[in-house]
Amino acid sequence: MSPVKGKQDMRTELTVAIIRSFMATKAPLGKTQKQGIRDPGVKGPMWVSKVTLPQPEVDVRDAVLHAIEDLKTGDEIYDIPATVAVEAEWTGYRAGVGKETPEPDLSEEEKYYKLSEESPSDMTILYFHGGAYCLLDPCSHRVPVAHLSHLTGAPVFSHTSHSYTPPSGSLHKAVPASKIVFAGDSAGGNLSLVLLQTLLTLNRASRTIRFHGENVPIELPAGVATISPWCDVTRSMPSTSSNAHLDYLEAPTGPSDDPAVKTPFTPLRFAPDDIWPTSPPRADIYCNASMLSHPLVSPLAAPADLWKNAPPIWISTGEEGLTDESLILARRVYQAGVPVVAEMFEGMPHCHGILMMDRPASHRFFEGFAGFCRDAVAGRVLSTGYLTWLGFKLQLTKEIPIEKASEISDEQVEALMQRMTAWKLEGEIELRKQWRATARL
Repeated sequence: MSPVKGKQDMRTELTVAIIRSFMATKAPLGKTQKQGIRDPGVKGPMWVSKVTLPQPEVDVRDAVLHAIEDLKTGDEIYDIPATVAVEAEWTGYRAGVGKETPEPDLSEEEKYYKLSEESPSDMTILYFHGGAYCLLDPCSHRVPVAHLSHLTGAPVFSHTSHSYTPPSGSLHKAVPASKIVFAGDSAGGNLSLVLLQTLLTLNRASRTIRFHGENVPIELPAGVATISPWCDVTRSMPSTSSNAHLDYLEAPTGPSDDPAVKTPFTPLRFAPDDIWPTSPPRADIYCNASMLSHPLVSPLAAPADLWKNAPPIWISTGEEGLTDESLILARRVYQAGVPVVAEMFEGMPHCHGILMMDRPASHRFFEGFAGFCRDAVAGRVLSTGYLTWLGFKLQLTKEIPIEKASEISDEQVEALMQRMTAWKLEGEIELRKQWRATARL
């Protein structure tokens, strides 16, 4: 008997198995990245207009560094990146064409105006794609993003940075913060929450930012919508292992539960290339191990009081590796007095709604996603205090109090995250010792 019987149908189980097999192949990271950003081209019912945002003033970076330092709790160390130009794309729905209809031969500016004509809403969705902060691209997410645009009537801006005030010469006019919704899947959900936490931190300092020649006040978006958000980059919550049979995300390794047993740290299993491992080596692709429990790396590390005054937040998760962190974060923001709408789909894997878009569960997922975006901009999001649990094949729906959706206490969360961070930090120190010894040969 299948271990997922009663939770996944055969098609879902097969989809999970196929993705799992792809992820088990540990090719060099650079090769994997190139495969994930290969542009398939634009066709079918979507408009795509590519843009490049010029490099902003250093004040933007300084503001982020201020937020990082403000939320540090110890001796976290991190690299300081340069400010650079950002490539991005506007995505919208194109009506009246078939799935194979090619993109018209128009300039990027002309495509943007066509997109705008078919986007009647005054809302703009700022979408951050997933990919563990090292994989994929806006081009890999065009189909679900265009569908979201269709359902909301809003243009979607997809990139890895953001601005409320466009630089001089931009195709679009400044969009009021009250008309913007942050959204993202997986690591993009993490980035949506981290960006919100950054803005909340800067707001507490009453700071403005110099951006392309203008002093821009820090304002909050209308809402934040997250799909299977990666809230705990330490990957220390129990569901990362207990739900692994339902998901394609591999269960992580970690320290033994027995203090007498020492589990050696195992580096990520990518074949080496000029990208990974780094020089000097790190335990994690995204950041130094000491930063893993920082609130601007793992939003789950942010206590409830740091979420006060946040706009409404929508969280959708499956029964997956990241379920625990989604439910705990929902509880935290609810306890902070923030309107939160949370839903969980029984048996569904990571980001199921944007992976299997022709399934009933995905239809229900997009209904909730688009509805939240519309309600957030209209200022009508109501927090019931309940998690909506949707059963296998949507045959049963239950309302569970958000505060009881996870039995893991905040104290347990902190202990688990700190334990995993310490284990990875110890492993990183050992990796660097070996690296220095090799460098001397």
